[in-house]
Amino acid sequence: MSKNTIRVGIIGADTAASWAGASHIPAIAAQPRFVLEAVATRREESAKRAAEVFGARRWFADPYALIADPDVDLVTVAVKVPAHRDLVMAALAAGKAVYSESPLGANLRETEEMAAAVGTQHTAIGLQGSLNPSVRRAAEIIAKGAVGRVLSARVHATTFGYGPKSISTYDYFNKQQAGASFLTITTAHVLDVIETVLGHITEVDARTERLWPQVALTDSGETSEREVDDHIDLIAKTSSGAPVSVQVLAGVAMEDSRFTLEVRGAEGWVKLEGNHPGGVQVGDLILSASVAFDAPDAPASSGVGPTAAEFWTGAAINVGEVYASLARDIDEGTFVTPGFAHALHNRQLVARVEEAARSGQRQ
Repeated sequence: MSKNTIRVGIIGADTAASWAGASHIPAIAAQPRFVLEAVATRREESAKRAAEVFGARRWFADPYALIADPDVDLVTVAVKVPAHRDLVMAALAAGKAVYSESPLGANLRETEEMAAAVGTQHTAIGLQGSLNPSVRRAAEIIAKGAVGRVLSARVHATTFGYGPKSISTYDYFNKQQAGASFLTITTAHVLDVIETVLGHITEVDARTERLWPQVALTDSGETSEREVDDHIDLIAKTSSGAPVSVQVLAGVAMEDSRFTLEVRGAEGWVKLEGNHPGGVQVGDLILSASVAFDAPDAPASSGVGPTAAEFWTGAAINVGEVYASLARDIDEGTFVTPGFAHALHNRQLVARVEEAARSGQRQ
């Protein structure tokens, strides 16, 4: 790895409304420790265009050529979940640092395989909500006992996705085999923030529903069968001792989107609030409390990608925190950034939730 910069290669950096373009590109651009060395997409034309628009030094129509490039230090995998496994395994085998979007694998078996393949290199998983500055400060307030013994917590979360309508491009989110479901994405991000603030979830009781079993594809006029659940209510117990009640709603109108995590202690309360329609992992959060606290740190990045729609405003904030944490780890030889072991823990937790919902018993 070069001494002064970390050279990043992004697989999936398309200019056509991609998540990478909205979050990873501005997150990297805001931090001088990084340089966008290369981008890769599936087609030569789009790869060239991405390099031009995003300012990458080179482009690839073959993602494996990007992985093999000796001038790439960190490989970011920002493609659809079913393609993660082969790309991630190739990058690990090449000895590269790897940042993968979440979920890491399309199923638990794939996630276990990738987590086991990590050697001495650094990894990062796209559970970026846990690194939001307000989330980190809330966790500090709870940990130092500023609100006394934690008595209970309540979470309400929404997403615009997984509702009764979709466009064909996003229909893969509705298919079980894709691994990119309401539980493995939306709910997984919510659970990760809860664990960051209150500690590991030790017990869980859950109920899921499929409120919209049929999805109208607005661009084609066709109807798709949803194979995954799109609503969850759960009660959990955390290692802090606090019981947590959680409801995650899908298909909510963008103007009604919100996230609230309210923690009640014997001597006060802490609250996190947000309203990004993409979910808690996408936008910024506001922290309030009944006790005095230091203001959350300024984010490493707050920019918007050059091709990002207004919808994605704020998408780079939490992703930027992952890159900043990863840079510190690389510089200091530490492994603080949530990586593939963290991804496996999160996927195992989702599996416990799924089993609890199926059996109706605490797992």
